[in-house]
Amino acid sequence: MSIIVTGASGQLGQDIVKLFGAKNEVHGLGKNMLDITNEVQCFEIISGLRPEVIIHSAAYTAVDLAEMEEEKAFNVNSNGTRNLALAAEHIGAKFVYISTDYVFDGTTSGTYRETDITNPQSIYGKSKRAGEVHVQAISSKHFIVRTSWVYGLYGNNFVKTMLNLAKTRDKLKVVNDQYGSPTYTVDLALFLEKLIQTDRYGIYHASNSGVCTWYDFACAIFEESGVNIKVDPCTTEEFPRPAPRPRNSAMEHAAIQANGFEDLRPWRDGLQAFINELGENN
Repeated sequence: MSIIVTGASGQLGQDIVKLFGAKNEVHGLGKNMLDITNEVQCFEIISGLRPEVIIHSAAYTAVDLAEMEEEKAFNVNSNGTRNLALAAEHIGAKFVYISTDYVFDGTTSGTYRETDITNPQSIYGKSKRAGEVHVQAISSKHFIVRTSWVYGLYGNNFVKTMLNLAKTRDKLKVVNDQYGSPTYTVDLALFLEKLIQTDRYGIYHASNSGVCTWYDFACAIFEESGVNIKVDPCTTEEFPRPAPRPRNSAMEHAAIQANGFEDLRPWRDGLQAFINELGENN
């Protein structure tokens, strides 16, 4: 299968390129190779390569900075996604858009289904939702894959931050009133590999299964790593941030189950695998 991966130098993109490369013709395009905000360039490159699938993992992801850089966030996440969706539709390619739990406001008491009303509260969330709307309107062969709390070998993430902080501190405070599902990039990439081989288009919620708080996640990171550090729970209000975070962004995997896909493994199992991978690469 011929596949273009945008954001190929990013945290998820690098794992997708590495995983898919063994069995497919993969063109990994970082922002130095493709400016997704340039419509002409998108059409030229995609029409030239004519992939069967485009996996769009490039994004503006600086959640707090986006509150001050609204135009830039929308240009990348909304306009850039529109440009790629148009180019994909022009050549009849399947289009995979990696979206986020931040399209929800976090006020649910349960779990979010793919069909639930979106209500993003942050500029980042609003710009990603705008990208979803373009994909739904333009692409006749689209997969919108919402994920959450992503971490992996490449790039910065919560797991690496916790382990680095533990090197210089003997105790930490971590937020214990925000709920969600950590997602290991390798597990997400494995799911995407299965998804693109089908024509079961639509919106999917794809995270490692199970729900925890950031505090629970931090405690698990230290337990799995054998790091002895005191972790105290705290409230969101004790750590104010420029961008609002969903208090509960736990997502139900209804589409994965309804379409006969195997669900992603429990988040703690994914974390164990990542800690092992991290150890092997250090």
